[in-house]
Amino acid sequence: MLRRLLKPFARFFEFHARTHYRAERHSMALTVGIILAAGVGGFVEIAPLFTIADTVEDAPDMRVYTPLEQAGRDIYIREGCYACHSQMIRTLRDEVERYGPYSLAVESKYDHPMLWGSKRTGPDLARVGNKYSDDWQVRHLMNPRALVPQSVMPQYAFLQDAPLITADLPDRLAALRAVGVPYSDEMIANAGVDALAQARPDSAEAGGVFERYGDETAVRTFDGRTDRVTEMDALVAYLQVLGNLTDLPDAIQPEVEE
Repeated sequence: MLRRLLKPFARFFEFHARTHYRAERHSMALTVGIILAAGVGGFVEIAPLFTIADTVEDAPDMRVYTPLEQAGRDIYIREGCYACHSQMIRTLRDEVERYGPYSLAVESKYDHPMLWGSKRTGPDLARVGNKYSDDWQVRHLMNPRALVPQSVMPQYAFLQDAPLITADLPDRLAALRAVGVPYSDEMIANAGVDALAQARPDSAEAGGVFERYGDETAVRTFDGRTDRVTEMDALVAYLQVLGNLTDLPDAIQPEVEE
């Protein structure tokens, strides 16, 4: 009985093997087959881009990352944080109830690379911004198990002793503008100064951060140190802005799936 049921499959695989063998013996036929297969795969990947204007939400209040936040994002990627933390809340009820409104495509509009995914050795961070204080974030990064005993997260205490390098930030913002992030010439020219000023609220340059990035921008000493701006400042600044680049998710009532 089982042999009778499997017989059509055996004939199919036999036919497929013979065809593949013949194609391998004729280079032109194999080349045409590869081109067709690659063409179909390419079309499937490229076709959705033609409708991207209809699939990405319109968020007029969407703002770009400040230089300090972008530097923090680069550190986040450099240290491999994305390997354990996703930034994509799905429309499932348990995820919305735990993390907040589900993620919208527009929220990753200026992310290069984007950090969506489903790997959650640690919790999703899409809405972690301002959920905890700066002090909590610093202490958690320095010694995760002091706050979450069951945590398997590595320690990142060295970030508080690593001065933030800002010399390459103008080039970094210019590169991002080349792929669609609307940084102005003024933002690019002042990137290094703005990165330091955002973590020095009493500096004369702090006002320029508000002028270029808006009054809602967080300008404060993120890591608690006033003597210098560190990589810890940048990473905490980035974490505190996650989920706060636009108010659109809070304005849309989530339609969760059962």
